[in-house]
Amino acid sequence: MTTEAPQLNQAELDALLGFASDDDSHVPYMKRTRDWYMALGYNNPYRYAHYIDVPFQPLKKALSESTVTLMTTAAPFHPDYGPQGPGAPYNAAAKFFVPYEMDTSKDHDVRVSHVGIDRIHTSMEDSNSWFPLPLMRKLAAQGRIGKLAKHFHGVPTNRSQRHTIEVDIPMIIERCKSDGVDVAILIPNCPICHQSMSLTARALEACGIPTVVMGCAKDIAEHVGVPRFIFSDFPLGNAAGKPKDAASQAATLELALKVLETAPGPRTTVQSPQRWSDSHMWKLDFSNIDRVSAAEVALLRVESDKAKATAMAIRKATVA
Repeated sequence: MTTEAPQLNQAELDALLGFASDDDSHVPYMKRTRDWYMALGYNNPYRYAHYIDVPFQPLKKALSESTVTLMTTAAPFHPDYGPQGPGAPYNAAAKFFVPYEMDTSKDHDVRVSHVGIDRIHTSMEDSNSWFPLPLMRKLAAQGRIGKLAKHFHGVPTNRSQRHTIEVDIPMIIERCKSDGVDVAILIPNCPICHQSMSLTARALEACGIPTVVMGCAKDIAEHVGVPRFIFSDFPLGNAAGKPKDAASQAATLELALKVLETAPGPRTTVQSPQRWSDSHMWKLDFSNIDRVSAAEVALLRVESDKAKATAMAIRKATVA
């Protein structure tokens, strides 16, 4: 008499075959943000920019001879703008709506207080995770890159693609030309930041400046369409490496430089081999409306409306 082998459940079968969970893939940020907006009662889900053709500019000279700039969506810290430090909630008062430029020879306190940052699984304590200017100065001193441009650039997180394309980007391009920039490294933070930086990268390439975007929202960067993209499967706000982990940060930036040197053409995406942690459960938490109660949704709608009003007032006061 034969005995049938016991049926394995999916988790047991995955373990037997060495499979990863289906949830352990890149976070679908576009879907999550659309679902979130609909659940909050905004019946006009955000539509991200999308292109098929992507401009691509090969390096004109070796990185060791190039002038390199850094672009960030992090905001300069202002002590009178409310909470902006580690663990701070979303703070619309800290947003900026006009591109800024600052001296690369000095250290700067630029912080992340965006609406879409993962505040559960990362602490926003180490700015080197999103703003590797000190490491870039080190690489310039070592000769890995020729030199840093005089300025780095702050790119606003405007939801209006038209404003980004017609107002912000031309200003940034002119500043880069004035500094003699040969190459640009762009590091976004929140979901909309990834769109703003992707649009900026496209425009820089179109005018002859090679770029690489270092990000954590793979679906957004690839949907917009960028020349070169380094994907770190980390919580948003850590596109330049793990916090307080110099080796992770150095490896991430070096990978970006290698892709600048070796990308065969547009839409080159390279995924970092680094894992955030042994568990993938953090991916299930971010902006996942299925994990939020009806009472929480109602409260979040009130908070969202207040934040929008604050941001609109700042925008009207700062943007002509």
